[in-house]
Amino acid sequence: MRVYLGLTADELVALQSGSSVTPAESFVAASVDEEDELAALEEAAEHGEVAAAAELDDPDGPVTLTDIASLHVDVDGSGDLAWYATQEIAAVIELVRS
Repeated sequence: MRVYLGLTADELVALQSGSSVTPAESFVAASVDEEDELAALEEAAEHGEVAAAAELDDPDGPVTLTDIASLHVDVDGSGDLAWYATQEIAAVIELVRS
């Protein structure tokens, strides 16, 4: 199932190093409708420095980088979330730490 997570910079570093993390909260869209998916993503972004979209069997279980489909960051304070591939995790970490 698609789950949206709010992650901290420290959690991103752990993921980058190959560890798993268990975020405090996960958000699941009310339906597969694009607007519901966006609402869940935005909710996750309010609960972390980075929002991540992940495919998980257990929305409350541990997450590894291979579970994550994409990373999303509000880079300019506008509320619009920029999309990043998981291969760009080092750049995302740098963005949220600066």
